[in-house]
Amino acid sequence: MTTTTPTMDAWDRRRLQRTLAAVTAAVVLLLAGLAYAVHAALTSHPPEAAAAAEPVIVDVGAIPDRDARRDAIAAAPMLAVPPDAARGGEPATIPAEPTAIPAAGRVGPADVPTGYPRTPAGAVGQLAAIATATLQSLSLETAHAIYAEWAAPGAPPAHEWTLTRNLAAFLGSDAGTHLTDPGAALVATPVAAQVKGVDGTDWTLACVLMHVEARVVTAARMGYGHCARMHWTTDAAGGRWVIAAGAEPAPAPSTWPGTELATRAGWRTWIPAEN
Repeated sequence: MTTTTPTMDAWDRRRLQRTLAAVTAAVVLLLAGLAYAVHAALTSHPPEAAAAAEPVIVDVGAIPDRDARRDAIAAAPMLAVPPDAARGGEPATIPAEPTAIPAAGRVGPADVPTGYPRTPAGAVGQLAAIATATLQSLSLETAHAIYAEWAAPGAPPAHEWTLTRNLAAFLGSDAGTHLTDPGAALVATPVAAQVKGVDGTDWTLACVLMHVEARVVTAARMGYGHCARMHWTTDAAGGRWVIAAGAEPAPAPSTWPGTELATRAGWRTWIPAEN
């Protein structure tokens, strides 16, 4: 009895290897392109936005006028970082100091978690909840609805809000065209935070660093920094933090979490506060 060794015919090993290599290369290029599209869309700051070689410290004690004091805190430049800082970097040899952020206590307007305490850390938590809900909605209509419920009178209009503009840029990018694909999603998770300034007990310039993952065919990840003026307002539920009146603050540095540059930029590792 004789046997023959089966062959792969046209699909021989070398052709299969070449095919797999080509597919792998295509995925790598897609991932790189997606990462660029996500970064370009989610960091589209106005051209006049200020940045500095090092964070600028403002002596607000020398400014007697309340509005001028808050404007100075908001306008103070934060650390300037290169675009690729959002996608990686040298790991920090000394971990950043942690910052304990309280959990939400209830669901608020537009289904955004709320119930954060009247503290700077509470303002950070509320800003992160607003940013997360807005980015993950992947909907400009939802973004406008969230802003309408969470912005105080005197805040910039919804179409000028940084998150609205960046979300619009992402939806209009090459990556955004794939958002109707099965399994496509954008996941935003707060991983670090900082308080840029405080003025009294009802006003905080809060900043949050988000880990943003766009899942479109493949996945692209980046760090995304965002700051906002937050104002404590009293309502029927006992009060909450909202986006305060005034011009948008200087852009936050978008750095990859846990890097030396993230530490230099002032980001502190987000940890849940103990109850």
